[in-house]
Amino acid sequence: MLHVLAPAKLNLYLRVLGKRPDGYHEIETVFERIDLADELTFEPHQDLVLTCTDPTLSCGEDNLVVRAARLLQQASGGCRGARIQLAKRIPIAAGLGGGSSDAAATLLGLSRLWELGWDATRLIPLAARLGADVPFFFSEAPMAVGRGRGEVCEPMAGARRLTQLLVVPSDRLSTKDIYAQARFDLTAPKPSITMMQHALCNGSLGELARGLWNDLAPEAIRRCPVIATIQSILDRLGCVGVCVSGSGPAVFGLCADMAQAEAIAGSVRRHPWRVQIVQTWRGEPASKVSVR
Repeated sequence: MLHVLAPAKLNLYLRVLGKRPDGYHEIETVFERIDLADELTFEPHQDLVLTCTDPTLSCGEDNLVVRAARLLQQASGGCRGARIQLAKRIPIAAGLGGGSSDAAATLLGLSRLWELGWDATRLIPLAARLGADVPFFFSEAPMAVGRGRGEVCEPMAGARRLTQLLVVPSDRLSTKDIYAQARFDLTAPKPSITMMQHALCNGSLGELARGLWNDLAPEAIRRCPVIATIQSILDRLGCVGVCVSGSGPAVFGLCADMAQAEAIAGSVRRHPWRVQIVQTWRGEPASKVSVR
């Protein structure tokens, strides 16, 4: 039996540069893997079967885990099966990349289970077909700059480890709908991604906080006004910087250290939201698969 952890991601920076001829948006973003993770287990089976601990998540052909498995079957020219169990811990449709991470973990796990011998180099093109941010989860570094649709990733070596307070309301938002309805001011002054890269590797937390940016935030807040409430509370309680991750509604507050995160978390937990302290991922690289 194979066990693979699938960590969530935060977008520390997300800027939309324009719409592409293929209908997608050209973006530049800074991804961060965090230590909140789903867990997938894989074992041999004659058919392809997915079960999940979250009854609200479909386990049918529309699930990204099943889509990843089908794509790998097709690409490898085989009809192997597997029993896949998904322990779901990452909130669904929250801007945390849970489905994308699960898809990447599935490609890795099944490549090992089916003894294909395929490494990340061969799996990443398949990952890009499943979703724009799926390739990021193959990165050896916990942070990376994403360009194109987000699928072209440049690992960031030497970036500092962060402590953040993650707050997720019960609302779910569709990334596709956010992009479709958002109105982007492409000429407005914004922090640069270069500033963010410098702050992560050489700068202060204050500089990092000033570089936090998300062009999707206004549309996410329009659809889910509680996001603005959460941001205001985190800012008032002393978070160094506050931002929406991806298409939301997850909000994270950058903290100076664990002590500050714990103090702020104690106050925020009085509200009816999921509250969790997270840090930059320190687990094994994505290419490592744990065998039990």
